Amino acid sequence: MTPPLYVRAEQTDAEEPIDTLVRALERRDDVSARERAALAAAVGDVRVHPPGDVLIRAGALTESSTLLLEGMLSRQFYLGEDKRQIVAAHVAGDFVDLHSLLLKRLDHDVVALSDVKVALFPHAALRRITEKEPHLARLLWLLTVIDAAVHREWTGRLGHSAAVRVAHLLCELQMRLTIVGGGSDQGFPLALTQADIGDMTGLTGIHVNRTLRKLRESGLVIVRAGYVSVPDVAHLRAFARFDPTYLYAERIPR
Repeated sequence: MTPPLYVRAEQTDAEEPIDTLVRALERRDDVSARERAALAAAVGDVRVHPPGDVLIRAGALTESSTLLLEGMLSRQFYLGEDKRQIVAAHVAGDFVDLHSLLLKRLDHDVVALSDVKVALFPHAALRRITEKEPHLARLLWLLTVIDAAVHREWTGRLGHSAAVRVAHLLCELQMRLTIVGGGSDQGFPLALTQADIGDMTGLTGIHVNRTLRKLRESGLVIVRAGYVSVPDVAHLRAFARFDPTYLYAERIPR
């Protein structure tokens, strides 16, 4: 594993490490100034990793949880003979392993799919949040519940055709990125290879190539040079049978 580059949190960018996370939370409920300050105080190291880096290895003891600030991460299992199955994809604003606060070890690897920047939240700091900020603790719990809902959706999607599987994945990533300001109804950046998409949808890279060509020829999406253009988002969602309910993006008291 390539050693990560450590960056002092206060020296990164004008945007604070928690800003994307707060945008994701505020889509679902209010975040008070006190809660925002509690999140900011809980940030430990900020690190950057190159594509292919394993941030967390299955079975390794963890003492912090990882917030993705930039790029894309995956949860994945290895099936032998260099085969893998990607069981989750994470975008900026996702708390990738918040559940490690209780589990202490993961049963899968967390791997960078692109250049990524992450912030580490020591478990001791997260425990203080659960003890002193119950509403914020519920919001963080909500994120883990949504992760589980996404996982169920991915499993259920395997029963659909290749075109619907890929289209549905693109719809989901578009909405998740748009929630945190990284995309729009017209398109979004996509730092995934065809092999990545195949390992997320149970398809071969060749099948993904043919499927993307079919979607392009149908006027649904154009995937080119790391960007997905969507001519008509309603048309794409209808084709993919995409119902965003499982992302729980409505803003209601929690």
